[in-house]
Amino acid sequence: MTDNHALCAALSALTEGVPHRIANLANASALLYDVLPDLNWAGFYLMEGGRLVLGPFQGKPACIEIAVGRGVCGTAVAENAAQRVPDVHAFPGHIACDGASNSELVIPIHMGGAVVGVLDLDSPVFDRFSEADQAGLEAFVRILEETVFGGDA
Repeated sequence: MTDNHALCAALSALTEGVPHRIANLANASALLYDVLPDLNWAGFYLMEGGRLVLGPFQGKPACIEIAVGRGVCGTAVAENAAQRVPDVHAFPGHIACDGASNSELVIPIHMGGAVVGVLDLDSPVFDRFSEADQAGLEAFVRILEETVFGGDA
């Protein structure tokens, strides 16, 4: 992964004081897609009506709705925990939006103590995401929770 501090600083510069959630998430996905190597998808799913609905992203067209508990993203919401999957083909119930994806990292986003969405990163490289990547991207999500979703994670 890249320098976590620089990535978080860049996100803060993009989102601080900007009141437009969708625009901020679009810029955040573009930043990740531009800076992180070996990604084929970077974006967000947002909770709407009890399901995850596709939000801003970079990459190929994606699944529009995901049920809580289904696939890697739905599991992250159901368990309220990050999911770092070295081989998505071995993940029970994996949803193959892009057959080129081989590994995935999904991190829940919180507002007011509730999960309101997820950051989803896919890679064509098996075992692409390390513990350090996960920690850095969890810090990235905390910035989003503060600047884009209003704090109270």
